[in-house]
Amino acid sequence: MACVFNKGLSISIFGESHSKAIGVLIDNFPFGIEVDLDEIKKDLLKRAPSKNKKGSTKREEEEDFEIMSGVYNKHTTGAPICAIIHNKNFDSSNYIKFKDFIRPSHADYTAKKRYGFFNDPRGGGNFSGRLTAALVFAGSLSKQALKKKKVEIFSHIYSIGKVKDFSFDEIDIALYNFAEVEEQSLCVLNKEKIKEMEKEIDFYEKEGDSIGGVVECGVFNMPVGIGSPIFDGIENFISELVFSIPAVKGIEFGKGFSFGEMSGSLANDEWVLKDGAIKTKTNNNGGILGGISTGMPIIFRVVFKPTPTILKEQNTVNLKEMKNDKVLFSGFFDSCIATRGVFAVTAACNIAMLSQFIYQGKF
Repeated sequence: MACVFNKGLSISIFGESHSKAIGVLIDNFPFGIEVDLDEIKKDLLKRAPSKNKKGSTKREEEEDFEIMSGVYNKHTTGAPICAIIHNKNFDSSNYIKFKDFIRPSHADYTAKKRYGFFNDPRGGGNFSGRLTAALVFAGSLSKQALKKKKVEIFSHIYSIGKVKDFSFDEIDIALYNFAEVEEQSLCVLNKEKIKEMEKEIDFYEKEGDSIGGVVECGVFNMPVGIGSPIFDGIENFISELVFSIPAVKGIEFGKGFSFGEMSGSLANDEWVLKDGAIKTKTNNNGGILGGISTGMPIIFRVVFKPTPTILKEQNTVNLKEMKNDKVLFSGFFDSCIATRGVFAVTAACNIAMLSQFIYQGKF
């Protein structure tokens, strides 16, 4: 079950939802980067479930981590960085009880067939959203390295169900106080939408159901000319890492699928000279052309499907008796995974952007 990203940075994530720990191995990370351990812990806790995050699972972890190698005297050494994050709060009894039932829209059946029924089914095992904590660790380190390039990356909840937040201004980063946004109970640009979104989540939660959402991410202060065409473009790197997040089912850059309804004259980003710099009047392409950064903010959106674990009886197959059956699962789950997924998206993008600089030999 190797889970490896290997472009610029080489990242391997290991562990399972109910194993003693999960972890990450990072190779080719720049040496000499000052590591702020408190910032890593803060980023891990942002992603972690809590009583203050509407729609999140009741499984709360302290997110205690240990860096086993690659950091000395608070700086990266150039050696592979290995870190583990301890798992302490989990209950495997529900998963053992239902091990012969295929949970709808989970990876249960596909994992069993792929790995000859030897996979760990507890909490989703290697397929669990719990492993995004390791992704966030790598993303937090990458963010600290990107400070040398003055690149900043932030995400917010664009929508939950039918309730929509503002979209990022496609031109100007100075409009937002991101530190304040990330401290809110829901990470949105328009504070007035928090109660509406919480009400939307509450409705489905009371029904024993779940609801999907969309996360928007922005990369700001990205210099022009980073990236490559065909297989190694910025979209490629971001998409590969974002799809490492369980429940992500789609991604669009700039105007994305709206391009299908636009004419070329409306869609084109016209070039202008502004204060001696070449810019575009609009940013419909989301800051990327030919897989390469234009110097404008890189904007993309990611859709999260509704959490498949719900408190409703559903049809399934009983593998032990090989018959149609019913299943009503109980255990830890998020009624809206997008509320925490927002921080996993930021982490994935931090890794992608640092990887692009390294891949191009510009770090």
